[in-house]
Order: sequence, then structure tokens, then C-alpha cells
Amino acid sequence: QVQLQESGPGLVKPSQTLSLTCTVSGGSITTSYYAWSWFRQPPGKGLEWMGVIAYGGVTDYSPSLKSRASISRDTSKNQVSLQLRSVTPEDTAVYYCARDASVYGLGYNYWGQGTQVIVSS
Repeated sequence: QVQLQESGPGLVKPSQTLSLTCTVSGGSITTSYYAWSWFRQPPGKGLEWMGVIAYGGVTDYSPSLKSRASISRDTSKNQVSLQLRSVTPEDTAVYYCARDASVYGLGYNYWGQGTQVIVSS
């Protein structure tokens, strides 16, 4: 059973960099042909896809976040990380990581429980 767990600071000041980690257990982040995505859901709004890192390390980002977001991985720790630079209160949201198994017709079939991030001074 694959499990994902997000972690990171719950409170970030405006203009700072938000850093979150998704720790994966029960499966390797380098297993073909899965990809690992970050999503967020601001209060009262829908789920927003932020970006993805594939099993081989290739990344892709939402055009609206491409200038501020970076996704990386630590294969030794089986972790995927998200950095979001120059945050504003509009970045307040619950942040999720998910496994993308679309290539197998399964969609996003594993999700973390989410971590709340508040951007405030």
C-alpha cells in the first residue's frame, strides 16, 4: 500500500519561500511510469494542480505558477519536495501530493492527507 505524507511549516510570512516535503512509503518514486504531483486548495475554492515530477525526474508546472514553483526529489529518502517563492496571502491553502498513475489508466490513485499552509505576517 502506497502512502504519501506531506510535511512543512504551517505558517509562512509574505515574500518568503514555502517549502513542503512529500514522503512516500510503500513504493519508490522512481518506479516507471508514475509521476508525483502537487495540488493545492485555497479556502472556498477548487483544487489546483501546481506541478509534477516524473519517475525519471522531469518536471512540469502550471503556467500560472511556473515562475515561482520548483519541484525536486531526494531518491535516497523517497521524497518529493515543493518550493514556492515569493508567497502572498493568496497562497494560503491546503497542499496535497498525489501519485499520478494515468499511464496505467488509474489517474491520481494515491493522495496524502494534505497540509494546511497559511501565509500571513
